[in-house]
Amino acid sequence: MALVIDLKPQEKILIGEAVITNSSQRTRLHIAGDAPIIRQKDIMQEEDADTPCKNIYFIIQCMYISREPKEYHDRYFLAVNEVQTASPTSSIFFMQINEKIMDGAYYKAMKLTKQLIEHERELLENVV
Repeated sequence: MALVIDLKPQEKILIGEAVITNSSQRTRLHIAGDAPIIRQKDIMQEEDADTPCKNIYFIIQCMYISREPKEYHDRYFLAVNEVQTASPTSSIFFMQINEKIMDGAYYKAMKLTKQLIEHERELLENVV
């Protein structure tokens, strides 16, 4: 079954290694195959990974689009260890995220990491 994506005017999407920019009209794409697909709103630039959990999201995103995702595993687990040391309450998130990564379900891991980023934001709001 094909993935159906509606793109807004001028919206960008990454499919595999190609960045596709929509024209000035809404467009519906039907995509079949096994290429990484990330909408513009879900893409994080490295300079925007300005918190430890955003950095983890960025690393997982790199895994997702990489031909060799395991090249990022050491960097990922080092970052996870640092966050878990500082915030033991984050462990519940990492149990779920790690499971997805080990299964090769990087996009699902990215979605779970958005919840971790929200948890981080809440923690930082309560710092005196």
